[in-house]
Amino acid sequence: MAKLAFLGLGVMGAPMAGHLQKAGHDVTVYNRTTSKAQDWVEDHGGKMAKTPFEAAKGAEFVMSCVGNDDDLRSVCLGDEGAFAGMTSGAIFVDHTTVSAQVTAELYAAADAAQISFVDAPVSGGQAGAENGVLSIMCGGDQGAFDRALPIMEIYSKTCRRLGESGAGQKTKMCNQIAIAGLVQGLSEALHFAEKAGLDGRAVVEVISQGAAGSWQMSNRYETMLDDKFDHGFAVDWMRKDLGICLDTADENGASLPVTALVDQFYKDVQKLGGGRWDTSSLIKRLRAMG
Repeated sequence: MAKLAFLGLGVMGAPMAGHLQKAGHDVTVYNRTTSKAQDWVEDHGGKMAKTPFEAAKGAEFVMSCVGNDDDLRSVCLGDEGAFAGMTSGAIFVDHTTVSAQVTAELYAAADAAQISFVDAPVSGGQAGAENGVLSIMCGGDQGAFDRALPIMEIYSKTCRRLGESGAGQKTKMCNQIAIAGLVQGLSEALHFAEKAGLDGRAVVEVISQGAAGSWQMSNRYETMLDDKFDHGFAVDWMRKDLGICLDTADENGASLPVTALVDQFYKDVQKLGGGRWDTSSLIKRLRAMG
């Protein structure tokens, strides 16, 4: 069993860290809001630390799942950051969805500190984290990935290295690009069914068995029809991710017209007060239009 640290105990990080503790590892957690770390220890056991440095000290693996680029920098760098507490040969695995730029920056900083950095964003949402069936897309050195894989397999159903540092984050961008178009298409189909006087559930029962079927359709159509949008990944976070996608596309020359359009549709949802609604709330915008 390994000595581990987990930084960030949100709706994703808390259950992921819980799976590690349940598997018998020695887990120390850190969260910016101390009460969340205290609650986690009460529920799962393990230990809590007041700083990332303290959590990471002596750990073989340090995992993170925080909010954005700046949050990740804050837990990694500086005198109280995790990198300062890690010993030579330790591995930092970042599960946050962040930019390729900050990943490159932290990979270089880790290398200078004689530790390894693996970018490992996840897909599968809160339910995937709670059930330990996340998809993890990784970038970084092969040796570091190979060593970290048995740890990540504890809370994943798929975990694959896609290439050198940054490849994991760029693959997550592909994931978010694909989701954006799918959710908009599903929203339009269900909205059309409503306007046409059709039974939305009956429509989905039929079309989901053919070429129109998707994970989004199978897992979100009922709550979309019921106008319920509290099932996971929030619009505010999706806009953050799509902004990363669009910025990176500007750099590499990729054309993302649908992604850019759907990003603006999510902006409309935010204006409706839906920043914390889940991403399937795109249909709310269509309904609001009449």
